[in-house]
Amino acid sequence: METNQGGAAEKFFRDFGKKVDQFLVEAKDASTRVEADLKVKFEELKVAGEKLKSEVENKERWKEVEASLKKAGEEFNNAMKAAFKKS
Repeated sequence: METNQGGAAEKFFRDFGKKVDQFLVEAKDASTRVEADLKVKFEELKVAGEKLKSEVENKERWKEVEASLKKAGEEFNNAMKAAFKKS
């Protein structure tokens, strides 16, 4: 009877070991897929970040242009008032 129990324990541990080995293989495969997915997402975020940075820089440039045009408009308005001022 002890031999039978010993055989059952050996079979259990052998099966358990195979399942653990299979789990490790599957975990490694999943890890590789997740790593690849994360690299793709990281590259997408990098591109989006560069695009956003570019847009922000352009907005700052256009704010400067807008301010300069506003100042030029005010000066033109003052020049027109001075030119057509009733004396």
